[in-house]
Amino acid sequence: METLETESPRHYYRHNRLKQLRAFCHAAQERSISRAAERLELSQPSVSLQIQALERELGITLFERRGPRIRLTPDGEALYEEAAPLVEGIDALPERFVARNRRQQLGHLDIAAGESTSLYVLPDLLRTFMERHPKVHVRLHNLIGEEQIHAVQQDRVDIAVGSSLDLPEDVVYKATYTYDLKLITPLDHPLAEKPEITLEDLGAGELILPPRQLTTWRLVNLVFQQHSIPYQVRLEVGGWEIMKRYVELGFGIGIASAICLTGGERLAIRDLPEVFPQRTYGVMLRRGRYLSPQARRFLELMDPQTFANAEEWDAVPGSRESVLVPGRSVESDR
Repeated sequence: METLETESPRHYYRHNRLKQLRAFCHAAQERSISRAAERLELSQPSVSLQIQALERELGITLFERRGPRIRLTPDGEALYEEAAPLVEGIDALPERFVARNRRQQLGHLDIAAGESTSLYVLPDLLRTFMERHPKVHVRLHNLIGEEQIHAVQQDRVDIAVGSSLDLPEDVVYKATYTYDLKLITPLDHPLAEKPEITLEDLGAGELILPPRQLTTWRLVNLVFQQHSIPYQVRLEVGGWEIMKRYVELGFGIGIASAICLTGGERLAIRDLPEVFPQRTYGVMLRRGRYLSPQARRFLELMDPQTFANAEEWDAVPGSRESVLVPGRSVESDR
């Protein structure tokens, strides 16, 4: 392959096509080679050579020369109509890029999330995002279950972050974080010291669970149903912090995501039988939604590898993210 030094003049000028077109367009606008050279901060012979090289390459005459003044030929006018927008676009690229970056620093970001996600998943992410993009106005909407899905479907939020088992076909779910479910008991509860905890032990206890429409209750219910183990729920509470408090007060035992357990609670924290699935938290988007720069940057902050090509999620019709239960896969996007 020839190097630049050994290339023919004809091949060399092809590498300078933008310079040739820029010289041509400036000369056409100024109707003067010398004034075009002044605008380009080049010598007049250099501009003339670039235009001549373009004429040779295309096999046409671009200007009629009448003394110091020049005017476009019909071929020159046709080329100018094609070339001027290209040259102007290239020359304006730095300004457009700066303006685009400035717009990305402005605007707003709407996120739907439930209490547990807002308390335990989002704080560090939002702190980092808001430090990097201080002019973006972030609005965190406290929504759960179907409220989140409807907000995503109706474009009232950019994204929803949470955990879900059942989603309509027009909503895409991508699991990003995974946590184990744990048994929490009062410190003096018999299960706090029992060497091995069984499903029968849990079924016989007085369970404190989140509301029935939320994911954790439905996962727990599924496990008991799969193994034909009866169980009783003494209390349904709306939030991990409330659950932990009522377990501490001795109302019963709870099954909670490890995401909410800091180690500072006055509780016994035990592993559950292996039949219990892990709890996933992830992002819900309306299928086909255009992501704003602010939403894209937030998703890339969550997981750059997963969300680098979020627009490609729609390329796989009916795609699913699954929560794995030993012996069975529970669809979380259907």
